[in-house]
This record gives sequence, C-alpha cells and structure tokens, in this order.
Amino acid sequence: MVSESKDRTTQETSPIEDLDDTVHQRVRLGILTIANESRKVEFRFLQETMGLTAGNLSQHIRVLEEAGLIGVQKGTEGRRPRTWISITRVGKVALRQEVAVLKALVSRVEGLSAPSN
Repeated sequence: MVSESKDRTTQETSPIEDLDDTVHQRVRLGILTIANESRKVEFRFLQETMGLTAGNLSQHIRVLEEAGLIGVQKGTEGRRPRTWISITRVGKVALRQEVAVLKALVSRVEGLSAPSN
C-alpha cells in the first residue's frame, strides 16, 4: 500500500506530467540518443546496435519522422540501398527536454529516499 506523501508539492504535481510519450518510449529514446551522437546514422547500424527487427525499427522511425524529430534520407552506397537517420533541431530540443524531466524524476526519488536527520 502506498503511504501519503510527506510533501504537499509532491501531491500537486505529477512526476510524469512532462514526459513526452513520443520521445520517452525506450526504443525511440534510444534512436534519438544514438542519432544525437553523430551527423547521421545508418539504419542497419541502429538495427544491430539496438537488437531490433527491421520492421520494428521502421515503425519507430516512422513515428519519430512524423513528429519531426528525425529526418530520413534514402540512397545507395555502391549498389546497396541505404537509409540514414539524422536528428532534427526539434528532435534535439525534445531529447534535451526529456533528459531534463528524467533528471528531475531522479532528483525527486533521491530526495524522498535521503536519510532524515
């Protein structure tokens, strides 16, 4: 059973209120994080790194692209078709905001579990 909160502000604000469902989903958060680390990332690299099927990764990429968080560029390298993903400015802002909210959640948890004097 959950006890009542000691702090009134904890009751007034939801700790998850500012999480962005599009960004927060674990696979999409991973895609944005990896894309944020380089200028562009190849689809196959994401698939192998994250251990996803091509279809599953494609669906998450579609969601992020429709939200304007990533750009998708298709082309060829040699004779092989390739898909590259890059994070947009909007995506970078959304990722930073999500990280800030997660940090606030961690701080909140650590504050509640701190030993009292």
